[in-house]
Amino acid sequence: MKKLMKFALVAVLAFSATTVFGQKFGRVDLAAVMPNMPEYQEAVKNLEAYGMDLQNQLEQIQVEFNKLYADYEKNVSTYTDSIRQLKEQELQQLQQRFTDFQQIAQQDMQRKEQEVMSPIYEKADEAVKKVAAAGGYMAIFNTAGDQAASAGLAYFDPATLTDITPAVKAELGIE
Repeated sequence: MKKLMKFALVAVLAFSATTVFGQKFGRVDLAAVMPNMPEYQEAVKNLEAYGMDLQNQLEQIQVEFNKLYADYEKNVSTYTDSIRQLKEQELQQLQQRFTDFQQIAQQDMQRKEQEVMSPIYEKADEAVKKVAAAGGYMAIFNTAGDQAASAGLAYFDPATLTDITPAVKAELGIE
């Protein structure tokens, strides 16, 4: 019975050591992968166009404000008190509209970026999962230029992690 217990203990320890030391860990630099995806390039173009449209609208409000302000400055001495107050209110409202639009535009841009980039992140993530599963990896860390902080780690030795970036690029059809 003691021999059987010893054998079982040795078998469990051997299995545990093999399991722990047999794990594979990898790393991928998605910052080097994603900009090479055709969808990414298209998304960046769309975001730039959307941003330019918002910028143009902001500029139109600014031009309108500048025109109204120049008119106010030119004619302020001829305005009655009630007209002057009305014109000042108009200027304040337009300035507030400009500020409000800036905030809304910034929120819209963030929403648009999330909307456009989300499918690209998902596609890259699926490629990483496929490569990891095919290679039998226990964990893959997303790194940027071998920086531990980018992977959320205090430290790692890049030499001990297999770089699967080329395999992910191949999975995505990127040269």
